[in-house]
Amino acid sequence: MNEAAIKGGLGITSLISNAGFVVQIVLLILFALSVVCWAIILFKWLRLRQARKESNSFIDIFWNEKRLDLVAGSLRDHETSPVAIIFRAGYMELMKAAKGHRGEGAPFSASRLDIIERALRRTENMEFAKLEKHLSFLATTGSAAPFIGLFGTVWGIMNSFQQIGAMGSASLAVVAPGVSEALVATAIGLAAAIPAVIFYNIFTERIKNLSQETESIILEFLNIAEKGLRKESDERDK
Repeated sequence: MNEAAIKGGLGITSLISNAGFVVQIVLLILFALSVVCWAIILFKWLRLRQARKESNSFIDIFWNEKRLDLVAGSLRDHETSPVAIIFRAGYMELMKAAKGHRGEGAPFSASRLDIIERALRRTENMEFAKLEKHLSFLATTGSAAPFIGLFGTVWGIMNSFQQIGAMGSASLAVVAPGVSEALVATAIGLAAAIPAVIFYNIFTERIKNLSQETESIILEFLNIAEKGLRKESDERDK
């Protein structure tokens, strides 16, 4: 601890400016983590809100129409919906399978349905990977920031005790500034970690809910596609 810290009082600004070099580096790292986290939080909040809004609209159309060609007609109005993008991939494969089915005059084959399902699953994985992108940074910050702050605190307190020994005094007036500036690191570490953990859980839950609804759409899509292909095969056989 130093005289500037004692004279400067215990304001946050003075505590940070009078902190040791290592503690200031720790605070700089935590500040950078916090800025990046808030940028991710803002971006993900807007992206998930848009995805949720368009997906809800598209899901309503899907369950109300039941006919895939009519549902496909609404794709242009839901270009940013991950559910609509997944549907488009499956519908395109279904059209290819139906054309090949008619051209070859072959009976219904489970392999055709497998190709459609693979297209749906592949697109599902890609779209949800996009939604989950950067969330790991929030999780990492939420778990690591308190320990980074704790490191700064331990280092600062260690230096404070060394200076107390050098000054030969352990009065509250002498001890308080050094300990306070060290504890600032833990406080800022928690300030960076708490929003990261909260919003990570919020975003993860929203993505999970959307994923569950998407799974229902995929299963129903495959059910309708199988019935359609079987019907065409049966009519041809007659």
